[in-house]
Amino acid sequence: MIDAAARDCRRWSTCVTAYRLTTSFPYLVNRVGVRIGEMFSRRLAPYNLTLPMYRVLAALWEAQNQRLRDLGDMTTIEVTTLSRLVGSLHQRGLVSRTRVAGNERTVSINLTARGRALAEILIPLATHFENVAIHSFGSEDIRRLKDALRTVYEHLNELEAEVHPAADSRRRSSKRRAPRRKHRKGSSLAP
Repeated sequence: MIDAAARDCRRWSTCVTAYRLTTSFPYLVNRVGVRIGEMFSRRLAPYNLTLPMYRVLAALWEAQNQRLRDLGDMTTIEVTTLSRLVGSLHQRGLVSRTRVAGNERTVSINLTARGRALAEILIPLATHFENVAIHSFGSEDIRRLKDALRTVYEHLNELEAEVHPAADSRRRSSKRRAPRRKHRKGSSLAP
């Protein structure tokens, strides 16, 4: 929303001319995340795992008995994507899915012994990557940096009101389009 952004910058032209992608906070954070993610993904390849799969294993190693939604919040993986990942990890014998007694709709997700063993191999690799990335910082600087990143993540909640109306509008307009034909087994229609 340009109007809201303009209110935050009294001289819009000054904001625009002062802006530099290569020094913007989101760019710098993303650049670090993409680089470490790409390198770590290469280390995961021999285990036939993707970075999101690793995140699921590490999250379950940290906290067992997670529901899909909680696991999604912890890993920042969208729930439908996460459901497929958990299914794949389940087929490989790395996680278990158990219905919660008294609530058949809720599934508790846990590491299997095999999944825990793999997580315990991979977590030291992740720790190594983190240590290399931050080795020039003191422990207090590292604590402050991590605290600041968690705070920035929470600050982004303030943008929800700006971005959700657009998302809701897109959803509503897509419902106005011609309805999709249902996919039937053996049909040539894509799912």
